[in-house]
Amino acid sequence: MANTLDPMDLKQIITLHIDGESNRQIGELLKISRNTVNTYMRYFKACDYSLKELLEMDEPSLKELFPSHTTIVNERYDELMQFFEKEKMAREHPGFTFLHHYLNYKATTKKPYSYSQFMEHYKQKFGKVKGSMKLEHKAGHELFIDYAGKKLQIVDRETGEIQEVEVFVALLPHSQYTYVEATLTQKREDMLSSLANALDFYGGVPKAIVSDNLKSAVTRSSKYEPVINRSLKDFARHYDCVINPTRSYSPQDKALVENAVNLVYQRIYYLLREMTFFSLEDLNAEIGYFGLS
Repeated sequence: MANTLDPMDLKQIITLHIDGESNRQIGELLKISRNTVNTYMRYFKACDYSLKELLEMDEPSLKELFPSHTTIVNERYDELMQFFEKEKMAREHPGFTFLHHYLNYKATTKKPYSYSQFMEHYKQKFGKVKGSMKLEHKAGHELFIDYAGKKLQIVDRETGEIQEVEVFVALLPHSQYTYVEATLTQKREDMLSSLANALDFYGGVPKAIVSDNLKSAVTRSSKYEPVINRSLKDFARHYDCVINPTRSYSPQDKALVENAVNLVYQRIYYLLREMTFFSLEDLNAEIGYFGLS
């Protein structure tokens, strides 16, 4: 069953529209159907309030004004996305044609999309992907965040007890400029603090912050529309940006930040392997000496 957009999602649509993004770009940033964005933009223009007035409304008022409108997540769409993933390597074969690709799909499903719909969904999913499977990223457009799988350690000076700590990693994909911070936990408060520190470090705010379905960022997981927790949405509203989880069926979304994590292992973990730190502050001061870009 599809998720419905809550008032915080509606405000993200309005914010991006005011910032000059097209409906297609808004759909791509929020990972929702362009038709959903089109529908809500018609609702916004038809109501008696300006976009800025809508942004200032509380949630109950927005719910009264606009009916729930579901996105396109359904079994038919899921089946098409899975077909794209299963067949995506065929694009690299000599003689590949979209028509042949479509005929294979049509022969294996009971309720296929038309060829034009098939191509439209294909462009939405792979529109940014070149033959080498590399993504084009606009400067400052997105910020990817994740935690390293391996932990660092601090030692209690009095007891000698070793405490493992998390390592937060943020990456601007266009420049590969990376921010790294050790933190006690991956809990919501620590994650938001690290994220705020990253934005301060970069000296600006991206259009979208992309999380790797972090537990501290996502309330409920879903193949296409994980539900972002309220605190993180409030954070995004405060900084005038949007939050996106990475797409389960798009591992290329994750590749850049995973490469950044590997670079952190090489340039930070390895160099710190024989050093002892007695506080999180000391550890982060040492991490600060290593530039990753």
